[in-house]
Amino acid sequence: MEGPRLELLRSDLLTFSEKILSMRRVDGSGAVSPGDFVVVPVDLTFATDGTAPLAIKVFEEMGDGRVWDPGRIVLNIDHTYPAAAEPIANLHSMMRRFAGEQGIEIQEGSICHQYILERHASPGMIIAGADSHTTTHGALGAFATGVGSTEAAAIWLSGRIWLRTPESIRVNVDGAMPRGVFAKDLALKIVGELGADGANYKAVEFKGSTIRALSVSSRATLSNMAMEAGAKAAIVEVDEKTRAFLRDAGREPLLEVHSGRYAEYSEVLDVDASRLEPLVAAPPRVDNVKPISEVEGIEVHQAFLGSCTNGRLEDLRVAADIVKGKRIHKGVRFIVTPASRAVYADALMDGTLETLARAGAVVTNPTCGACVGTHLGVLASGEVCVSASNRNFTGRMGARDSMVYLASPATVAASALEGKITDPRRYL
Repeated sequence: MEGPRLELLRSDLLTFSEKILSMRRVDGSGAVSPGDFVVVPVDLTFATDGTAPLAIKVFEEMGDGRVWDPGRIVLNIDHTYPAAAEPIANLHSMMRRFAGEQGIEIQEGSICHQYILERHASPGMIIAGADSHTTTHGALGAFATGVGSTEAAAIWLSGRIWLRTPESIRVNVDGAMPRGVFAKDLALKIVGELGADGANYKAVEFKGSTIRALSVSSRATLSNMAMEAGAKAAIVEVDEKTRAFLRDAGREPLLEVHSGRYAEYSEVLDVDASRLEPLVAAPPRVDNVKPISEVEGIEVHQAFLGSCTNGRLEDLRVAADIVKGKRIHKGVRFIVTPASRAVYADALMDGTLETLARAGAVVTNPTCGACVGTHLGVLASGEVCVSASNRNFTGRMGARDSMVYLASPATVAASALEGKITDPRRYL
């Protein structure tokens, strides 16, 4: 690494985002400050069946060009998979055709963010995904941000993106999380404190002993949910757990970036994890966060465990431990959706899915379906769902007068047993 870049990497004055954008800017003109516009190369870009069709249309309208680097683009068929209707099947067919013509990787049957974590994301990358929850990949020390379909098309053509350097929020989390409290509860606490627009176009950096103790899967939950406060990026810096995850995946860090000791933040939020309890986000806002005691007893018709937030193996295992040897409440549909084919296979091999199914859960293929209310678990008028996903907006999972309460996998599983929102600590 040449001198100027090494000097930036070692700077004690720059945040994570300021460092990586300063080092990677194509004009090589040195350090950036919040608000500065920069053009940077994109190491990986991806789109889904919700965003890729428009991106393909826009790209092809730009001319008869080839994508800048097919090896850095992934198309994901995941939002409505398998296709639920002919119009959706036609969009999938368009994606397969384009991927074949351009030599682009296309994957079907894993939720994009989990697949990218498993196969592609690496520290130091600049990742631009045509899905808002691309912030997930900050859990591996990447600068990962969501873009729209037209921006994705421009990236496919040029391999670059322009960004406004974000201000940064530092979230310090220390203390041991009590029994029955999980990364989702911590994520809800942070979103509740910041507010739904508290991190708009800002990068969130997660720090502290609690963060270091979390698995990479739990860190991904935090980075994923930071989007619900408007975050442009959501970073957990590289440590030995990150490196172990990458070794297991057969990958190497592109670049390890750490914020400077004297970096300036627009806001600092301190969280004492030892004082947390199970939390629930009540509809219709993700930042409408309440202690479980305030919503316990609300009748539920559906419980959903899955999505890019909480469909990983550790989430399924927590739920399986709670429902093992028991039966789901007769008035509840318990839908379980592993986040990827790999998660599905692991949960199948270790008996997790069998435990869930024997308790009465409906185990689906990996898909975004129930989370976005497209073709699985759609809620009827007036129905209530307790969900481990990331959004509870009006009409998110179906009828406009249905209601979604967001909670941890443990709370979802306990609620599925009881038929009402339930404190999971009694089952742990």
